[in-house]
Amino acid sequence: MSIAKRRRVALLATGVLLPLPWVSGCSSSGDDSSPAAARRDVAAAARDRVADRGTLRWALDAAPGTFNAFQTNADSGTQRIAGAVLPSLFTLDGRGRPQRDPDYLEAADVVDREPKQVVRYKLNPKAVWTDGRPIGAEDFTAQWKALRGTDGAYWTARNAGYDRIAKVEPGDGAHEVEVTFAKPYADWRSLFTPLYPKSVMGDPAAFNDGRRRGLAVGAGPFMMRRTTGGTKSVTLVRNPRWWGDRARLDKLVFKAVPVKRRAAALLAGKLDLAEVDRATAERIEAAGRAPGKKGAKKQAAAEPSARHGAAGDRSGQDRAAGDQAGQDRVDQEQVAQGGRDAADAMRAWAEANAPEKVRARTAALRRFTVRKALEPAYTQLALNGTKGPLADERVRRAVARAIDRKALAELVLRPLGLPAKPLGNHLLMAGQQGYKDHSGAIGGKDTHAAQALLADAGWRPGTASDREKALGAGTDDEGRDGGRHASRRDAGQGDAGRSERSGHAAAAVVRKHGRPLELRFVVPSGSGTAPLDKVGGRIARMLEAVGVRTKVVKVSGSGYFKDHIASGNYDLALYSWPASAYPATDGRPIYAKPQPAADGSLVVEQNYTRVGTDQIDHLFDQAIAELDAGSSRALVGRADARIWAAAGSIPLYQRPQLVAARKTVVNAGAFGFATPRYQDIGFRK
Repeated sequence: MSIAKRRRVALLATGVLLPLPWVSGCSSSGDDSSPAAARRDVAAAARDRVADRGTLRWALDAAPGTFNAFQTNADSGTQRIAGAVLPSLFTLDGRGRPQRDPDYLEAADVVDREPKQVVRYKLNPKAVWTDGRPIGAEDFTAQWKALRGTDGAYWTARNAGYDRIAKVEPGDGAHEVEVTFAKPYADWRSLFTPLYPKSVMGDPAAFNDGRRRGLAVGAGPFMMRRTTGGTKSVTLVRNPRWWGDRARLDKLVFKAVPVKRRAAALLAGKLDLAEVDRATAERIEAAGRAPGKKGAKKQAAAEPSARHGAAGDRSGQDRAAGDQAGQDRVDQEQVAQGGRDAADAMRAWAEANAPEKVRARTAALRRFTVRKALEPAYTQLALNGTKGPLADERVRRAVARAIDRKALAELVLRPLGLPAKPLGNHLLMAGQQGYKDHSGAIGGKDTHAAQALLADAGWRPGTASDREKALGAGTDDEGRDGGRHASRRDAGQGDAGRSERSGHAAAAVVRKHGRPLELRFVVPSGSGTAPLDKVGGRIARMLEAVGVRTKVVKVSGSGYFKDHIASGNYDLALYSWPASAYPATDGRPIYAKPQPAADGSLVVEQNYTRVGTDQIDHLFDQAIAELDAGSSRALVGRADARIWAAAGSIPLYQRPQLVAARKTVVNAGAFGFATPRYQDIGFRK
């Protein structure tokens, strides 16, 4: 199973597959060059410029449920730690291309194609596990047997690729392993990364439960020393048996710190590296621009507008006093963890805004910088094609033609100084080899084309009174740029008033057999989800311009994906998928045509839009079996064009990756696609 696919499983398990929060205010600069220019942002330093000592504290989203990356409870923390302590036969460069890791492999090639595909791995003879045993064929064999999917005793996340292997055996030469495939497999480089010792893979009990508390045997530049507090802190130390470049750090400590608490942890000096949300990134950048001690009071007054007001948002500035109190209560909760009643909150507010407190906060945040890149993941508008109006492909295509993807990309990415271009591919990110924009298969924003598609499907504009209702229709969602009250206020101004305010004139709601076309747009609620209203609200207004009404429904963020997306309880939704270096393998379950099960249910795999075709499946099957890399990429491209045409998923933009890094940290930051080289990470001399 590939790294990216396992990452999808991990993200789903931890609830990270949520819509991307709207971002603004970090920066007004940036260029519109290729998004490939923003694929990685680290403070690169040669090894001789990195101190040969130190402890780096790195934030994880949650305590790992297991240290077995192939077990169903694996999460993003599992993946991160595995990269430092286990063999990765192939790592990824900044463009998502697999690269042989010479620390483990001297060579790896397809040596036979007929009658069967055979891959020969020539292992580095110095490569040994921490118990002293050489890495060898028995480890490959145990991993294949555990993951091939024939033994239900193993709680595996997925068996893709391993199920195509016929046998694994030692090669003719020393330190060689030969893998023979029953079926050709283009993405063979995705296999055996990470590679576990046979002690983990050779027994179901060890596989399922034995690695929940730690990993006794590894083979990376680091080894696991201890876990504390139910694995909330995992300490790695140098591996004394490591044969490659010596790790520059003495220790690498992974700490489980939820995103909402990372600002406090950074202020308290408890982290050196952490992915952060927009608000925290803004505070760090504001601190870097802050004046000296004499200007501390002025900086304290400026912070709330930087945190809350979008560029050009005068209403946010007019509410500065209220925003100041609200944000300071948040700051007080994060830093002091007190103020359980109003009196405590007021005292904390006064203390937190004393000039010396402001100076201390600013000084603490000045020690960090924000690393920014385009994450190898994208946010999409998902259209549920199993029921209602969206079961008609013409209606789905009309929705797609109504959406201004460029405007949405600019809304999210331009304020961060990242290339603000919409994504034109479901399977490859900009900068990846083979990337092409296939959105032309459905066409760009075109109001008239959208309305024509709706009319062809039988949805036609209603009466003048219907039009007034459309202009006056609101929602309980206060985030839709003014919500219900703004919509009613603009109703009397007609289309011109609405157009001036939002750039999208509302049209009369289209109807079929007297029934209005209304789509249930599900968005999550809870801490940190309010900014999502900006993206969802903008999309809702774009749809209003072609006569499609949306009913925005807020649901609990904790159950958003499981209870609504995975279960199909939505018409429209925003959520994200990680990208993959192996799209032929990893893309198929996301876009495969759902199949009926024996009990009458629908097997959707990971295709939560329920939209697919036999032709898409066939193209994926061909791409997976095609050993010529260029031909395989061409087949993947054809599959992507068909996915666009089916209009179940509309990619909007790559997500931004924001990482707070202590200014002395080098060779770490916003990695993008690139695999971290853990032995090079450290602190500048």
